[in-house]
Amino acid sequence: MSSGDLSVPKWVVDLKSPPAPRPNAGSIPDPPGYPTTVSRKQAKETKAQPRKQPTPEEMDTLKLKKAWEVALAPVKNLPMTAIMMYMSGNSLQIFSIMMVFMAFKNPIMGIITTNQAFERFESDSNKTKIIQAKLAYVAMQMVALAVGVWKVNAMGLLPTTRSDWLAWEAQREPLELAVSAL
Repeated sequence: MSSGDLSVPKWVVDLKSPPAPRPNAGSIPDPPGYPTTVSRKQAKETKAQPRKQPTPEEMDTLKLKKAWEVALAPVKNLPMTAIMMYMSGNSLQIFSIMMVFMAFKNPIMGIITTNQAFERFESDSNKTKIIQAKLAYVAMQMVALAVGVWKVNAMGLLPTTRSDWLAWEAQREPLELAVSAL
């Protein structure tokens, strides 16, 4: 082995000592908060002030906004669910059965777990406003459930016609009888 093989490659030297930052020669300004020629030591010295804690009124307002986002979330899924149900067809296939099952399961589970969905947003000062969001959430889940009922009706699984109830109808008594002669 020669002494040239033991020397350190240029890329290792470049990694250990990065090139100096170039001055901004272009007309595009640096983004806000980007230190142009400030060294790391100077950047640490000029730290940003810590953020002030929000007041309880601001926290209640933020919690209420988040609660309304949760309340309106089921409606945001409705267009996709309706399109998927429409595209799956009205025949009894595994895909359409799974779609109908999910169309009923998700809103029912959402209604059952309403309190758990909103408990992180509740406080003593905003209980009445959270109740409004909860009612809107339940209403939106009912709308999602109505889409499932629409699909079941379109598949012909709801007994909505007279022929679906023939087993419980009495046989009509004829007013006249016709007898053939010999």
